[in-house]
Amino acid sequence: MKDIITLAIESSCDETACAILKNGRQVLANVISTQIDIHKKFGGVVPEVASRKHIENIDIVVEEALEKAGMKFSDISHIAVTYGPGLVGALLVGLSYAKSLAFSLGIPLVGVNHIEGHLSANYIEHEDLVPPFVTLIVSGGHTHLVEVKDYGDYEILGKTKDDASGEAFDKIARAMGLGYPGGPIVDRLAKEGDPNAIDFPRACIHEEGYDFSFSGLKSSVLNYLNSMKMKEKEIVAEDVCASFQAAVVDVLSYKAIKATKDKGYTRLTLSGGVAANSALRDTLKTRAELEGIDLKYPPMVLCTDNAAMIGCAGYYRYINGRRDDMYLNAVPNLKINEG
Repeated sequence: MKDIITLAIESSCDETACAILKNGRQVLANVISTQIDIHKKFGGVVPEVASRKHIENIDIVVEEALEKAGMKFSDISHIAVTYGPGLVGALLVGLSYAKSLAFSLGIPLVGVNHIEGHLSANYIEHEDLVPPFVTLIVSGGHTHLVEVKDYGDYEILGKTKDDASGEAFDKIARAMGLGYPGGPIVDRLAKEGDPNAIDFPRACIHEEGYDFSFSGLKSSVLNYLNSMKMKEKEIVAEDVCASFQAAVVDVLSYKAIKATKDKGYTRLTLSGGVAANSALRDTLKTRAELEGIDLKYPPMVLCTDNAAMIGCAGYYRYINGRRDDMYLNAVPNLKINEG
């Protein structure tokens, strides 16, 4: 049977990425152009700046991906592209480019949900992974517990009621003047601090269901910082980071293990940018082993935004008959079970 070669494009936020995959799981090239250094001075992603940089970079990353894969446009079977969720201007750059490629080459266009891409990163890393299972997707914009019934068949079990976990990391880092992106910095400092130094709240941990809430935790940390400043007491950044991180990780790991057991599964996957957090990986691994649950997570390069994960998700959509036309539009608030 002829190999299916996927060219995938991802531009939902501040990474311009292109990947080439063979038969969905074999990555031939995965090129990422990041804008972190550009947005650092602003303390976060500026949408208009991100869009302009995508326009500048997209041709370059596509050409580099083809070169690394040893492929030509004529070898490509279909184009997979993120069309939501994300920043609308950033999404439109990648989507418009993908449409033009598909149209000019006369090959199918397949729109991919960015959240589905994150959970699909584990298919690339773990050859034996097949549905069904429960997955915890944690990133700057999303915190979801999802039952993966089959490729493309999802049921949201729980999600955040307010801030995503990654968003909370960034906001706390910004409040402490630690820099951007906040997640890796907080993780690094937390390793030198005491996770029991400050008793921050664990919202929703004993509630029915699998929803999350991190705005109260964020407010509690900000109130602590303001109180210490008003009292002119020393703020030990390492202890604040460790205690905040422990609160986030406790809730995420408890809910993920509970959902997996309640649904009768013995396999749990972790994905998204916050999946790179060392405390979350270690805590989930320990708790999963105690419960006889097989935990899988992707390597660091597949945790943050990349096109390989989009290509994998796009492949399964393609073989299941998904085809999109030139009217496909960006959907900035797209939900995982909406398309």
